[in-house]
Amino acid sequence: MLNRLRYILGTDLRDTSCRLPVMPKNKSTIYDLARLADVSATTVSAVLSGNWRQRRIAEDTARRVLALADEHRFSVNRQASGLRKSRSGLIGMIIPLHDNRFFSGMAQTFEKLARQRHLYPIVVSTLRDTALELETVRTLISYRVESLVIAGATDPDAISDVCQAHGVEHVNVDLPGRKATSVISDNFWGARQLTLELIAKSTPLKGAERNRPYFLGGLATDHATARRIEGFLDAVRAELPDGGPRQVDACGYEPDLAEAAIAALYQRLKGLPRALFVNSTIALEGVVRFLKTLPHDELDQCTFGCYDWDPFGSMLSFPLRMVRQNVDGLLEQAFAVLDAGAPEEPRIIEIRPLLVFG
Repeated sequence: MLNRLRYILGTDLRDTSCRLPVMPKNKSTIYDLARLADVSATTVSAVLSGNWRQRRIAEDTARRVLALADEHRFSVNRQASGLRKSRSGLIGMIIPLHDNRFFSGMAQTFEKLARQRHLYPIVVSTLRDTALELETVRTLISYRVESLVIAGATDPDAISDVCQAHGVEHVNVDLPGRKATSVISDNFWGARQLTLELIAKSTPLKGAERNRPYFLGGLATDHATARRIEGFLDAVRAELPDGGPRQVDACGYEPDLAEAAIAALYQRLKGLPRALFVNSTIALEGVVRFLKTLPHDELDQCTFGCYDWDPFGSMLSFPLRMVRQNVDGLLEQAFAVLDAGAPEEPRIIEIRPLLVFG
């Protein structure tokens, strides 16, 4: 049998130089990579952790180490590394939803800013569920995240309690808390400016009820929505003194709820109002569904605005004035808070949104 195999292969099976290479049983270690790259293990560690520029390691050397790491499918055990160094290089972020341009844009900016600092970002959606928020934060802490960005949390103070108990630095974004610094949009200013624009650009209508702007969407219990309602009403009372809370319907965020709310308003007013302030692009979906059932000339009687931004808003069959939240400004300020590192008294930092008027 052995001779038969020799004949087929055309070689002597006892000649080890002709044998195929045998894969090592164990994964490559940092010392294996150092030997292959002809550098020190310390150099390999700096390259893999992203700190090679600060260590003044040549770019060619870094490229060679990374290429070898990729070739040998080497990956860093972040948990083990964190235990050795008391640092993991991980930074976490929780957001309510992924299917929202504001929060998806926030996640992308977060990842970009984290990598600029040679940190490894983890983003998790918590579905506006308080229990899931706390569970997620505890899980991220168990993986030794160094800091957390808490975006749009339903109970940021409960999350702060967990973070403080484990000594994890954190900052709130979008919705504020009382136990950690919060970076939020200046919702009062943005809503007031949008409302003033809607009133200025709208055409007066006959009938006291229809000759007013109306606010639709969101939850009055949310800090952001509450501040937008305050800004809306402040502008209405300044321009149309007979305005009041009857013009506000914080019906929720879901498109179905918004569709039912605008249908009910249309029926009550016997037509569209002079101006309509929609509190988010999610609610706008429901509003547009209803508007599609109306003759186009009826849409011309109303001026529409949305406190949210989507580039496709400009493609609607009617002009839409939008408020675009300054995502870059919010996250840059949040990272500045984390970069400072030193404990400080919790405060609220407001970032003005951008007005996009068509």
